Amino acid sequence: MEETELCFPKLFNTSCSRPKRTYFETIITYILVFSISLLTSSLNLLVIISISHFRKLHSPTNLLLLSLAVSDFFIGLLMFIHIVQINGCWLLGDRFCVIFPYLAYIFTNVSIGTMVMISIDRYVAICYPLHYNTKITKKKVKICVSLCWTWSTVFPGLNLMENFKQPGIYNSCLGECIIVINYIGGMVDLILSFIAPITIIVVLYFRIFVVAVSQIRAIHSHSAGLTLHGSVNVKKSEIKVAGSLGVVVVVFLICLLPYFCVTLTGQDTLLNASITAFVIVLFDFNSCLNPIIYTFFYSWFRKSIKLIITLRILQSDSCDMDIL
Repeated sequence: MEETELCFPKLFNTSCSRPKRTYFETIITYILVFSISLLTSSLNLLVIISISHFRKLHSPTNLLLLSLAVSDFFIGLLMFIHIVQINGCWLLGDRFCVIFPYLAYIFTNVSIGTMVMISIDRYVAICYPLHYNTKITKKKVKICVSLCWTWSTVFPGLNLMENFKQPGIYNSCLGECIIVINYIGGMVDLILSFIAPITIIVVLYFRIFVVAVSQIRAIHSHSAGLTLHGSVNVKKSEIKVAGSLGVVVVVFLICLLPYFCVTLTGQDTLLNASITAFVIVLFDFNSCLNPIIYTFFYSWFRKSIKLIITLRILQSDSCDMDIL
């Protein structure tokens, strides 16, 4: 049995208890969460500044990356609040106990929804390149992004309606923060926030992989013939395509699957607090990896970072620079 202590020692009869942790474990956890939060916010802020500032980057694909970066930036900020929860007690009041998960729902749903739109964008670009400019336009992307943000704002509000009406109604003691969602709302959230996005992303990226590999083979067959050297190049290209697309899907699964398995099945009440905290941090860490996966592979992002760090973006004509 773990040794426990009270969240509010002066309120002995109404205070929740929390497991005691060693000083070393607490400090390491604080440093880890703070570092991930700071890195997540910083990386996504760089993406936001880059795409917003440079006009050459105002393409449909980059508008999706901008939406993703904005949602992930706020997720990084919300991670600072996780630092308050590290000791196992909620100290920010009953009302903010509802507001915090509501904001987290909004930004995580937008992040996941935008990832789905990015997969659709890439699917059209690779599988139907001749129709891309007509099918994917800035206007259509802006409408889709607006709908994604609207839905992500409204749906969690409906799920948390009872909690908003009576904040803290499900708390049994002071220092506790319990949010309850009805079964139907939880199932809809599971389908729309995890099952459907995963299915769409996996199916589209599998199709992208097949088409990309066939195009690579056609190019090498035409330019180099069916020589041994050409076959080696094809294999290297296949590995590169498989690796880049595989990273996207695997990272998404690794970061999100544990969270949905734990929280939506109600198993978080049966697990150790440290394990539950790890699952939440892993879920949020996906927002730190998104700018790395989707933007660090682009040369324009590396150029824009140099311009931002050297403050050259403060020049009057910097927004018209050609960094592509």
